[in-house]
Amino acid sequence: MNSTMLEYNAQDRFRDALVRNVIVVIFGITINSINGVFVFTFFRSSVFYKDPRYILYIHLVLNDMLMVFVSVSLSVMAYAWQNVPFPFCVILLIIASKTHKNSLLTLAGMSIERYIAICKPLHHYQICTVRRTYILISLIWSVGVLPGLADFIVLLLVDPFIFTKTTVCTTAKLYYTPYHEELSKYMTGIYTSVVCLILVYTYCRVLITARKASTDKSSAKKAQSTILLHGAQLLLCMLSYITGSIEVMYAQLLPADRSKLLFCNYLLTNLLPRLLTPMIYGVRDKVFYSHMKGIVACKLVIVKVESTKG
Repeated sequence: MNSTMLEYNAQDRFRDALVRNVIVVIFGITINSINGVFVFTFFRSSVFYKDPRYILYIHLVLNDMLMVFVSVSLSVMAYAWQNVPFPFCVILLIIASKTHKNSLLTLAGMSIERYIAICKPLHHYQICTVRRTYILISLIWSVGVLPGLADFIVLLLVDPFIFTKTTVCTTAKLYYTPYHEELSKYMTGIYTSVVCLILVYTYCRVLITARKASTDKSSAKKAQSTILLHGAQLLLCMLSYITGSIEVMYAQLLPADRSKLLFCNYLLTNLLPRLLTPMIYGVRDKVFYSHMKGIVACKLVIVKVESTKG
């Protein structure tokens, strides 16, 4: 009877893992397919190339697509590949950490751009140039890689021979030392505090400008709602930092549902925020949406013409 029960338990665990991986993969493909439409629209419409607002937006979309791909790959590997070579695992984890930080920093940059456009409209085209936008993106990638590199350096100092080992490729399994826990707390505090301050400051300034302005209040109000949506996206991203505390709390109350809780937290904090990016700019922005609709309609007409010829 014990062997039969173990067999059933193993089958249940395999079935649960399979279902969760299928859901994660479908979710990831859906998000990247939607974001891919916006990337295609951007590169097919040269009008967006000279606007810092859209350049920052498409950078956020591309960054989110990379993050979703790596995150889904790590999620599947945690079940399917138990002995991942250390160098390959470190590269994936650094990219995952880097793209997550890039999202926060890009949201801050986009909020600053909206603040300058509304509060300093006469200086917007002088301050927010295309060249400076690409410099900002380079700085975002440079700063975003620091936490991952810091974790890697600490790990090498603790275990210099770790390159010869294999591991389950998760952050908890690889970065297991107390130093990593403390380093993660400080890095998380610095990044989130800076981004939160920027979002709060820009929102308050835009709010004050909207109340004082006698004309063009619609642009100011739209900028307010955009920054608020950035804040909502930031809050969802920040939930990933408290999943550990949530896990500990619910593990004591509902120990049998711990794995389900972790899975729901992963979907909520890692994948769901990536769906907000196209909605904030791609759908709400009339210029971008009109170009996207025109391109999609044109493609549908071409497909219909080709099918009738066939």
